[in-house]
Amino acid sequence: MIHTLDLRFGRPHTIAAYLVETSAGPVLVETGPESTYPRLKEALAEHGVLPADLRAVFVSHIHLDHAGAAWRLVEEGAPVVYVHPRGAPHLVDPSRLWESASRIYGAQMEALWGRPGPVPAGRVRAVEDGEEVAVGTSRFLAVDTPGHAGHHHAWVWGGVIFSGDVGGVRIGGGPVVPPFPPPEIHLERWKASLDRLRGLGATEIRPTHFGAYPDVAAHLDDLEDRMFRWAERVLGWLHEGLDEDAMIPRFEELAAGELRSAGLDEETLAEYEIADPAWMSVPGLVRYWRKVHPERVAGA
Repeated sequence: MIHTLDLRFGRPHTIAAYLVETSAGPVLVETGPESTYPRLKEALAEHGVLPADLRAVFVSHIHLDHAGAAWRLVEEGAPVVYVHPRGAPHLVDPSRLWESASRIYGAQMEALWGRPGPVPAGRVRAVEDGEEVAVGTSRFLAVDTPGHAGHHHAWVWGGVIFSGDVGGVRIGGGPVVPPFPPPEIHLERWKASLDRLRGLGATEIRPTHFGAYPDVAAHLDDLEDRMFRWAERVLGWLHEGLDEDAMIPRFEELAAGELRSAGLDEETLAEYEIADPAWMSVPGLVRYWRKVHPERVAGA
């Protein structure tokens, strides 16, 4: 059984952690940021679980909204954190991660995310692509899925994909929207990752933002369509000579228009904006075009 833990980051339905019951005891997929750790502990306690009861913690990648509280769980007794090999060093020493994120979030850093602490090296396990982690009779398969970040795993348990951010953001059954934070967005790699997920034959997908959805193929198709369409719009704005500050309200309007057209109310729109803010996506896409496809930006 899987329990969705709502970490209530600003609003409900923005960041989830997933509590999985196994034959060996409970496992947690994603930790949320350090700033929501009190809520995470409360949600675990609602299911009779303490951090020390966890048999393992799995994180999709090391962005602060996914792994920022890992050190707190280990500090309180969780035995091990499983992570992509490229992410493992940054759990042990989060200083470079903090410095990089500070360039994006500035003075808001600590209020938004708290402060990540180091996880002892002996409690971090780097898992290679295709490797399975056994917890009792359960198997958690690591699937290397770059595109949103170069250090990203989707974790597969039975027919369920815990997709982190590579599976997009989806709230309340609405459209699937792509999170585009700098600095590692790469759409071609992202599409290849979606193709890998399609090939798994999964029956359910659980993005960290937010919830469980059985329409896996339609979910992935919706995400792929929107990520390329939105990226092309940003490229067009580059050719119009707009700077990032001028693009952000246009991007907000683009996203809100599609969400409203799908019938979502203003409360759900606000949840989407917290989970996937336009001010973060615009610089991620601008960097993608300039770094990966400078020939298409020529003259902009």
